[in-house]
Amino acid sequence: MKLPKNALAGIALLATATLGLSACGSNTTTAPGSSESAAAGDGITVYNAQHESLTKEWIDAFTKETGIKVTLRQGSDTEMSNQIVQEGAASPADVFLTENSPAMAQVENAGLFADVDKATVDQVPAEFRPSTGKWTGIAARSTVLVYDKNKISDDQLPKSMLDLAKPEWKGKWAASPSGADFQAIVSALLELKGEAATEEWLKGMKENFKAYKGNSTAMKAVNAGEVDAALIYHYYYYGDQAKTGENSKNVTPYYFKNQDPGAFVSVSGGGVLKSSKKAADAQAFLKFITGKAGQEILKTGTSFEYAIASEVDANEKLVPIKDLQAPTVDPAKLNSTKVTDLMTKAGLL
Repeated sequence: MKLPKNALAGIALLATATLGLSACGSNTTTAPGSSESAAAGDGITVYNAQHESLTKEWIDAFTKETGIKVTLRQGSDTEMSNQIVQEGAASPADVFLTENSPAMAQVENAGLFADVDKATVDQVPAEFRPSTGKWTGIAARSTVLVYDKNKISDDQLPKSMLDLAKPEWKGKWAASPSGADFQAIVSALLELKGEAATEEWLKGMKENFKAYKGNSTAMKAVNAGEVDAALIYHYYYYGDQAKTGENSKNVTPYYFKNQDPGAFVSVSGGGVLKSSKKAADAQAFLKFITGKAGQEILKTGTSFEYAIASEVDANEKLVPIKDLQAPTVDPAKLNSTKVTDLMTKAGLL
């Protein structure tokens, strides 16, 4: 059948546009569950539960240095880890990055991580990576109690996070129990104090706290006078202060220190999937973000997470990580499944 000239022109125009689109940009972002995969062509695919802006900065610098393209799939810790476990050996992911350790432990326990290259492991101090060597720390965040300094005096601050379960704190503090951030804190409590103590604390928490959706919302509630304090991670405060400060002007961060469970430092993780068909490139990416260049991006960026590797100091606005007096917790032992079971039993989820 002979096609009209205008139809042929349309097909040619469509083909040209398609070629032009495929040539634009070296890195792409896709939603969780998308069928697009860099593993089928050039480059690697990263399942990302870290801050998207931070990971994009890492990717741009990595691609500029190595020429290796990266496809990014964005989601939450739990969403991404569950997807990887469901996909198993057929996962198109080459690298998995998280905000908190329990999601990494879930994938590790499913036997889906390859060993991290020794050169990468050597860049990260032992306290910021799991004892198993199946993944590594890439950044960190500290637990803090942000409080309204007009409502709580220094002598009224809790000596321990465990004190928040006491009757005197009823109705005075907030948290976001449904988020992976808070569940990581509870996971550390479980590892440090055991199941009975964790169950008791969660019971007291249920009686005392006010629930909010998200850490920034909980901090905003403190700032607005809705509640006296909130248990969150430090970077929400510093991130807001670096912008307008409108959600933190009445807020002060309090660090528990003294190896208290409330001084827990959560390790953000990175690992290479055993099923990766681009293992060398995937390992190179992990080495880059834990290397000096990658950690400098973290230090000077807007996430305000702690740089932890390659002897790069944290952002100067943060409390030095050595002064946090955090408890020792092996990230490989954080158990998200047990935590959600306990929190559900306590009526928090």
